[in-house]
Amino acid sequence: GIFIMHLCEMEQKGVQLDRETFSCSICLDLLKDPVTTPCGHSYCMNCIKSHWDEEDRKYSYSCPQCRQSFTPRPVLLKNTMLADLVEELKKTGLQAAPADHCYAGVEDVACDVCTGRKLKAHKSCLICLVSYCEKHLQLHYDVAQLKKHKLVEPSKKLQENICSRHDEMFCRTDQQLICYLCSVEEHKGHNTVSAAAERAERQRELEGSRQNIQQRIQDREKDVKLLQQQAEAINLSADKAVEDSEKIFTELIRLLEKRSSDVEQQVRSQQKSEVSRVKELQEKLEQEITELKRKDAELKKLSHTEDHNQFLHNYPSLSPLSQSTSSIHIRPLSCFEDVTATVSEVRDKLQDVLREEWTNPKTRAGFLKYSHEITLDLNTAYTRLLFSEGNRKATVMWEQQSYSSHPDRFTGWCQVLSRESLTGRCYWEVERRGGVSVAVAYKNISRAGGSDECGFGRNDKSWALYCNNNIYTFWYNNVQTPVSGPESSRVGVYLDHSAGILSFYSVTGTMTLLHRVQTTFTQPLYAGLRLYVLYGDSAELYQLFWAVL
Repeated sequence: GIFIMHLCEMEQKGVQLDRETFSCSICLDLLKDPVTTPCGHSYCMNCIKSHWDEEDRKYSYSCPQCRQSFTPRPVLLKNTMLADLVEELKKTGLQAAPADHCYAGVEDVACDVCTGRKLKAHKSCLICLVSYCEKHLQLHYDVAQLKKHKLVEPSKKLQENICSRHDEMFCRTDQQLICYLCSVEEHKGHNTVSAAAERAERQRELEGSRQNIQQRIQDREKDVKLLQQQAEAINLSADKAVEDSEKIFTELIRLLEKRSSDVEQQVRSQQKSEVSRVKELQEKLEQEITELKRKDAELKKLSHTEDHNQFLHNYPSLSPLSQSTSSIHIRPLSCFEDVTATVSEVRDKLQDVLREEWTNPKTRAGFLKYSHEITLDLNTAYTRLLFSEGNRKATVMWEQQSYSSHPDRFTGWCQVLSRESLTGRCYWEVERRGGVSVAVAYKNISRAGGSDECGFGRNDKSWALYCNNNIYTFWYNNVQTPVSGPESSRVGVYLDHSAGILSFYSVTGTMTLLHRVQTTFTQPLYAGLRLYVLYGDSAELYQLFWAVL
């Protein structure tokens, strides 16, 4: 009531309140069940609901006047104060409709935005191709992007101003869609085509891309199918291998159990025989002891006879001593140790066979599957070594080479390490001329001076096989082990880092194992070569790539 009185006072003071102030901008009638949006504009409840229902597929809802967006859709409640105000104002005579000249007649251009009875258009936009009343045109004056649009006097033939065949154009220079007006103004002189022509060009590119993608999909699907088949084959092969190995191991276990039972029976039989022999001899000895004691008692009694005649009379009647039992051979208590030794030997041989079969390849072709291309690191090389063949060959020279100083360089031993670290399973071959040590070493092996801490095989950080003609010697931690094998200028090295296996082979027509190490490697290893300072001696890391081919 107070607010209504205040409005009446405003009218009395000459403040004009027109109908449009309390009209819905959608239906242009006085507000019915007025609601207010969060931005402060008011509408009929049904009008704004209908407007937003048309936008229901959108993620946001906008105010028809200021275009402010809301997410999610606002919940609108009736503005009771505004509703009361409208009802009071109707009584004051504001309910009269606006002058008829404000509405669009048959000959007039109507506002395309107005709903219900449309107002006359004030301007038409050649960009939007829409005609606006004065109220709905306001955004073209307020919004910066809309200010650039071309406004003209209201025109019923607005759509006719644009060619129906070329209603949109594309500027290839600026890579954007434009209208015809833009093509003769802002984009004048640019490479412009119709949107349809550009679409056709892009469509061809798109189809080409799709064909390429579809072909790649088909290729990948084939690859996936092949991989699935490979996985199935691997699974079947693995299952069969496990099944067969279980059978073989079961047979092997039964064989070992039978052999164990046979050994036990043999030992028990021999035990019984030996114990019986010992007891028989024991009984004979005990009988002999009893007889000797009896004879000793007779002799003792006679010796105590005082009558000489009686002594001499009885002496001849004494029974002679029986022949003594032959000497007894006492066998050592370790009479069964040979059995234990034999079984231990069988165990060791079986372990060697199993380890050799499962951890090492059988043929050179098998080793080549793990071939590792290795090059030599010049920063580690002794200064009298000359390198060639892509830093895979080292040759001893008389003169010092002009190598720069480096903390990794061996200064007292004619040695060099590889650039590549070795882990997992690796195989490489060394072609030698003269005396050469083929080695592996940890990176933290000492480098400066001629002490054993720097020499391959002279410490616990390196392992080395010395080769010269048919003489082989294995070195580790300054302990040498003589090795026998056929003479060959090529030595193969197989490393299974995780299994702790290092094997050296003489490579001729066949692979002959020279020496195998079973240990635990705690760091990555590096291949090493040591030459014995004779001019012309050389060692080359053989390029196994060609051997594989």
